[in-house]
Amino acid sequence: MISFYLFLFIAGSLGGFFSGLLGIGGGIVMFPLLLYIPPILGFDAITVKNITGLTMIQGFFASLSAILFYSKERLINKSLAFTLGLSLFVSSLLGSLISKSLSDKYLLFIFGILAFVASVLMFIPRSYLKDDLTEDKVDFHKPTAILTGIFIGFLLGMVGQGGAFIMIPILLYVLKIPLRVALGSTLAIGLFSATAGLFGKIVTGQVPFYMAGILLLGAIPSARIGGMVSKKMKTKMLRWILALIISATAIKVWYDIF
Repeated sequence: MISFYLFLFIAGSLGGFFSGLLGIGGGIVMFPLLLYIPPILGFDAITVKNITGLTMIQGFFASLSAILFYSKERLINKSLAFTLGLSLFVSSLLGSLISKSLSDKYLLFIFGILAFVASVLMFIPRSYLKDDLTEDKVDFHKPTAILTGIFIGFLLGMVGQGGAFIMIPILLYVLKIPLRVALGSTLAIGLFSATAGLFGKIVTGQVPFYMAGILLLGAIPSARIGGMVSKKMKTKMLRWILALIISATAIKVWYDIF
């Protein structure tokens, strides 16, 4: 049992680090770790519904920790965060409540669709010239942001994700947001959907709290470390790391579905 808790702590630390490094809530890392690694190590498998609850609570607190760093560096656009965040909030809550009645395979299928779309977007060529701009030099098309938030939020609530792995490609390629501001703002945006989704997961009994506590012990401090490392890395490198992580997850999920 102690070895299982050590695994949870390490998994939480990895998820937290990537939250800070890439502006993601950590779900894109945590979901496959919690789904595939326990059986390999000889532990009992964690159900998909419990995994969605764990990734949601880990994403919430890791994002909150990383936001403090990105806010200090002026890389969170508040208008963008509130516009997308509020539209995500209601639809994510609805999706999380509905997820209780859906099968694990159906939830996995939705997660696979989102990961596939995100991976395709991340490999589209783009300019890096404005990626180091701060949030005060950024504008965006609000109606597009609202409609996107409503649609994506519903799906994210079902699969227990804050949504950074799909929101970052949308910010980069649809709303044309510079990369560093996209990473910081995505953490704030994800906090809205993660709050709603986490509430839905808790009230429907999908969060194993003791396991979640172990995850958070690793996730919260490592998220700040990830943010510090991200600040020193070139934006091109950050984009490719994110693209590879999303793509690898999408391939594995689709392999299991079929």
